[in-house]
Amino acid sequence: MTEEMTRVRTVLAMRTREGCENRFEAEWLSAAEEIGTLDGCLRQDLIRDADDPRSYLIVSDWADRERLDAFGRSVHRDRLLRVIRELRESAQRHTYHVLHSVRGEREESS
Repeated sequence: MTEEMTRVRTVLAMRTREGCENRFEAEWLSAAEEIGTLDGCLRQDLIRDADDPRSYLIVSDWADRERLDAFGRSVHRDRLLRVIRELRESAQRHTYHVLHSVRGEREESS
């Protein structure tokens, strides 16, 4: 299997409690910076709905399912995400295998 075929992407749809948006974003950023140093974590994005400022997508790419699952079972994850859980109203997560990625000609690196 090629690296691209083992890579996985998680998409977490989350809605914050009313009035918790700014704190949620700050707490997510703090946790994401630490999670980003873990083996296998490739990228994380926090995306806010353009029409509903309490609705977010958290998108993360991992090198493979094994490292994602290891993180998901870790005490490290529980500690980092404890505050975020308190700020959310709802959450739904899905994991996908990334089959192909095509970059736009003018995509900027972030």
